[in-house]
Amino acid sequence: MGLRNKMLSGFLILAAMLLVAGGWSVYELKHIGRSAQQILDENYLSIEAAKSMTEALERQDSAVLLLLMGNREKGRAILDSADDAFYEALETARNNITLSGESDHLDTIAYSYDTYREFWSRPIVRTDREGDLNWYFNEVQPSFLKAEHAVSELMALNSRAMYTTAYELEGRAHRAVMPGVIAIISALIFSLLFSFLINRYVVTPIIKVTDAIKEYLAAGKAFNVEVETNDELSRLVSSIRNLIAQLQALRDR
Repeated sequence: MGLRNKMLSGFLILAAMLLVAGGWSVYELKHIGRSAQQILDENYLSIEAAKSMTEALERQDSAVLLLLMGNREKGRAILDSADDAFYEALETARNNITLSGESDHLDTIAYSYDTYREFWSRPIVRTDREGDLNWYFNEVQPSFLKAEHAVSELMALNSRAMYTTAYELEGRAHRAVMPGVIAIISALIFSLLFSFLINRYVVTPIIKVTDAIKEYLAAGKAFNVEVETNDELSRLVSSIRNLIAQLQALRDR
């Protein structure tokens, strides 16, 4: 193999190493980006729906207290508005089921909410329930807390899934960085090896040839330079040796 091809091969190998490492890193980073988007589209949406359901339940709990105090119009307005908001959030969560067991959680939420809803869907103002705090604390509030706990379980399920996915993303980010690190280390080792080979098989022979020519011109010392490779340098040394032999022949004549 010629000297030019040897040097070109070395640079091509180095470029190929960097290209493979860079391509792998880009692939991993794109995968990380898709996973992060998946978190936003799935778990985050369910968490937001759970928050909306919790807010609706808390508004309804306040509205029930207003009804107990005899404020029918304001209490019913809040209940109806919160009821619509709760069902809307529940439907959003049902359309975004992505985890194992999430459907069962939603069924529990729906059942708990229907049970709680039975307490305030019937009239309270101007009935024997108005002002009855014992009824509220013994029956209504436990049902409210049960529904709220069911929603909290849904939120916890998606929060754990989000944490797990985030932990996996950290591992993927590490894998995305590692090819670049390995490529840098490999490129450094290869560069040192390539530099050593260039110095031994190119630079050193050229220095020997140069010194031998200087010694021949200065003191007529014989040109005794040997090159280990069979390439352009070997042919150069052979040509110089023939040239010196011809010059010596002319001098002898």
